[in-house]
Amino acid sequence: METTVQIRQRGTLTLPVEIREKYGIQAGDIFRLVDIEGTMVFTPMVAMVPELAREIERLRLEAGLSLDQLLVSLRQQRERYYEEHYAAAEPG
Repeated sequence: METTVQIRQRGTLTLPVEIREKYGIQAGDIFRLVDIEGTMVFTPMVAMVPELAREIERLRLEAGLSLDQLLVSLRQQRERYYEEHYAAAEPG
């Protein structure tokens, strides 16, 4: 898709409705503009924490785990990791 946009007073840029609908762009979304030798790349900034939380929740539900089971498993993993990486280094 190719389109033309115009920079208005105070630097305002309006994206055509087709592009906003195609990519689900909403008012208030944040983007990063990268200038690569005169070529401008416009990419969305995705909030990582909410995105990761949604993915973890999806995987938890897919695996059929309760929240308590997930927390117990995380504790066990943390203990195993500590034993494998740090326990041997402690003075005896």
